[in-house]
Amino acid sequence: MLRLTELRLPLDHPPEALRAAIVGRLGISAADLVDFTVFRRSYDARKVAAMTLIYTIDLSVRDEAALLRKFAGDRHVAPTPDTNYRFVGRAPEGFANRPIVVGFGPCGIFAALVLAQMGFRPIVLERGKAVRERTKDTWGLWRKNELNPESNVQFGEGGAGTFSDGKLYSQIKDPKHYGRKVLTEFVKAGAPEEILYVAKPHIGTFRLVSMVETMRAEIIALGGEIRFEQRVTDVLIENGHVRGLVLASGDELRCDHVVLALGHSARDTFEMLHARGVFMEPKPFSIGFRIEHPQSLIDRARFGPNAGHPLLGAADYKIVHHAKNGRSVYSFCMCPGGTVVAATSEPNCVVTNGMSQYSRNERNANAGIVVGVTPEDYPGGPLAGIDFQRRWESRAFELGGGTYEAPGQLVGDFVAGRPSTVLGSVEPSYKPGVQLGDLSTSLPDYAIAAIREALPAFERQIKGFSMADAVLTGVETRTSSPLRMTRGEDLQSVNVKGLYPAGEGAGYAGGILSAGVDGIRVAEAVATALLGEPADITEGGKWKTA
Repeated sequence: MLRLTELRLPLDHPPEALRAAIVGRLGISAADLVDFTVFRRSYDARKVAAMTLIYTIDLSVRDEAALLRKFAGDRHVAPTPDTNYRFVGRAPEGFANRPIVVGFGPCGIFAALVLAQMGFRPIVLERGKAVRERTKDTWGLWRKNELNPESNVQFGEGGAGTFSDGKLYSQIKDPKHYGRKVLTEFVKAGAPEEILYVAKPHIGTFRLVSMVETMRAEIIALGGEIRFEQRVTDVLIENGHVRGLVLASGDELRCDHVVLALGHSARDTFEMLHARGVFMEPKPFSIGFRIEHPQSLIDRARFGPNAGHPLLGAADYKIVHHAKNGRSVYSFCMCPGGTVVAATSEPNCVVTNGMSQYSRNERNANAGIVVGVTPEDYPGGPLAGIDFQRRWESRAFELGGGTYEAPGQLVGDFVAGRPSTVLGSVEPSYKPGVQLGDLSTSLPDYAIAAIREALPAFERQIKGFSMADAVLTGVETRTSSPLRMTRGEDLQSVNVKGLYPAGEGAGYAGGILSAGVDGIRVAEAVATALLGEPADITEGGKWKTA
């Protein structure tokens, strides 16, 4: 197989034009092209009046060697890389040393799945409920202002990514193509096959629910166990090695290999691990608001006359501004055609996030507009970032009226420094509801100043972005984990052997795809340790590229 990259065609090209373009680019006869598949399809929107599709094609020809000689030195024609996944080993028949995976979000799912596929029969402990029960509890907050601290947007089967846009792309380095393994498993579980080739694949919440159930069933069929409503309250450590876990029920599970796929909101578990001496350190994250515009405005700004084209779908954006006070303001987790959702996991706190369905056909576009913060902004040790988050989440609860409604303000009023009293043309989508007012005390002064400066500046990148009627909803604080559970070259905790911090909560991922990839890497590290083979697989706790 050969791979042809950077093949450009007009946005509205007929289907047969693709084969003709391949033949023309390679200078071969139509009969010499045996077969081809689309590996990747993206678009170039820099010239909205003349947008093009960009293809990466995997193909077979009659005389591959001759074609490679012809294009020697051309980086756009090369052998197709091997993206097939290969397991690092397999458990012997009757292998009794079962690993435990704590958390069943994207990282935990893939850690458990790969361990199960290798025959290790993992036990998964998830503090929340199965995904459909969890969905009912989540709607309880959105519709009835009733929070279940153990079953919500953050906790439960599927993790926080279940209630999101379902983005399946990342900027991580992935030389071993683990991301392809993630996408392939999602397709097996019911995701549309297009996620294998579109440049920015996404799934959406409703499809993720059934996919997670299918993957759970496979893990169980392979001998694994998924135990819901099982909150870990203690970790048993003997001579620097994990030896077991204690559950809220009082039950004790003995084990020597534990994957900690906690997610970034398992604050009580972080506190317990810190008290037990597991090494962790504070890390930067970001805080800000959700902003909503009419999706049609974003479509026109990004796609011009091509807005609404079926191959383009709802437009997204990614923008950044470096403010005069030294802070960076940027868009985060942009959700085209989506809604702003209540995402708290603790009583008397308001947290926002964004969510889209696969269709992305809701009226508004939303994104986080967030400001980077560092441990210098919240001194006090590894858990200080959690206290910092809670402070602003509690303040948002107060400003929203103490009922889980969120504080909001129109962009025009926010920039001008005056309270909002009435909505304009943009209807906020956040449920339970939005209380208009003044957001100036909802975040630190430096964050407010930076965002006030950034919003008009973003207008130069996206026409209409600073429209007066756009709505800001506060606050967005759970952009990433405020701490990192540092791990060593074998992906184990630097001071507790057998403990494998993984995914977003551990500070090693950000999003569904990267969390899934990290779950695979950690599963391989666990398998390697269980099988007693050398574990030289990382460099400084990060995945080695060689």
